[in-house]
Amino acid sequence: MADTEKENSKADLQEKEEEQIKESGQLLLDENDKKKKIHLMSIIGEIEGHENLPNHSKTTKYEHVLPKLASIEDSSNVDGVLLLLNTVGGDVEAGLAIAEMIASLSKPTVSLVLGGSHSIGVPIATSANYSFIVPSGTMVIHPVRMNGTIIGAPQTYDYFKQMQDRIIGFISTHCNTSKERLEEMMLNTGMLTKDLGTILVGEETVKEGLINEVGGIREALAKLYEMIPDK
Repeated sequence: MADTEKENSKADLQEKEEEQIKESGQLLLDENDKKKKIHLMSIIGEIEGHENLPNHSKTTKYEHVLPKLASIEDSSNVDGVLLLLNTVGGDVEAGLAIAEMIASLSKPTVSLVLGGSHSIGVPIATSANYSFIVPSGTMVIHPVRMNGTIIGAPQTYDYFKQMQDRIIGFISTHCNTSKERLEEMMLNTGMLTKDLGTILVGEETVKEGLINEVGGIREALAKLYEMIPDK
């Protein structure tokens, strides 16, 4: 009877974990021999802001991520956070809000850029205490874009400039790249045929100071275990 209850409990836990992955791309990793409890959070697709994106789009909803980050900070059941990033960017305000929340966590954080971390995904990748990128991973730095009606007035340019300064200021504060170099890469005209900006691949992101190290899930978890103090 006890064995049956244990099996049912295990099945219920597995079902709950699968549902958690399906709904939010998040999971608690707690079966390692280090006895560390790692919250895995994925930032994928397009970062959704105040407006809902089409149902066929893969999105990360900031109204789901922010409360979860607050819950992680408040929880004694989480020792560290691992962020997996594969995002094309998205809503600037929502992305900056996520980045600021991650940067303010007291728990150790490590980010891992997989397919890519583009646009507003760049500050999210740099917001962690330590960052990794796989050899084929990419980061795209480009000027702020805006959808919808744009008023042709000096104030519009000032608003765009203020937004870009916020993004550049955050990134430069959380990595080893200067504001001047970030702006230079952002306004580069020689790389993208129909746009301004710079594409960096794998090791190039480390050389530019955006990312700490090239590595994969093994290296990212090992670093996070190292950063978590022994109880």
